[in-house]
Amino acid sequence: MKDNKILQQISSIFSIFMVIFYIGAGSFFIFFFEQSLIDKAARVIIGSAFMIYGAFRLFKTFFQIKELFFDTETDEE
Repeated sequence: MKDNKILQQISSIFSIFMVIFYIGAGSFFIFFFEQSLIDKAARVIIGSAFMIYGAFRLFKTFFQIKELFFDTETDEE
């Protein structure tokens, strides 16, 4: 059972990097992407979707990390 908890902890740490990626990609599409290949409205829609999903994943990851690393009631001996 400890192996399962360790894998969950590694997965939650990886989720932090994915949150950074989604929010970074969203802000890149909205603020820094300046090619005429994609229309501005499409860039804002895509960037907003990335940022909303990043915020959702941040919320989900926060509670997962809180449960796995800081919750002492669920520790099994």
